[in-house]
Amino acid sequence: RVELVDSGGGSVQAGGSLRLSCTVSGYIFSSGVDCMGWFRQVPGKEREGVAVIDPDGTTKFANSVKGRFTISLDNAKKNLYLQMNSLEPEDTAMYYCAALKGAGSCMVVGLAWYADVWGQGTLVTVSS
Repeated sequence: RVELVDSGGGSVQAGGSLRLSCTVSGYIFSSGVDCMGWFRQVPGKEREGVAVIDPDGTTKFANSVKGRFTISLDNAKKNLYLQMNSLEPEDTAMYYCAALKGAGSCMVVGLAWYADVWGQGTLVTVSS
């Protein structure tokens, strides 16, 4: 079993940066997890995928964040990060880290999937 605990959210001015962290318990990629990522959700709207990463480091990003956000996973597979730069008010949301088993790779499932394991969420608020 694995658990994810995400953190690093906060309130920032437009144009600012935040680095979200997700602490991983267990052995993610040796336990059948083959895709990890970050999702975000605002009240009344569908959850949307922000960024995903494969064990080999291959990544995909939502068009809305390309060039501004980066996703990374440390070598020990114990910490997942989302570096968010040039933040805009439309980035305001609850952000969740997530892990998926049996997908094959993030490149197969893309940015639209429901995770097997979720973090508890960390709130990002961007003001103008």
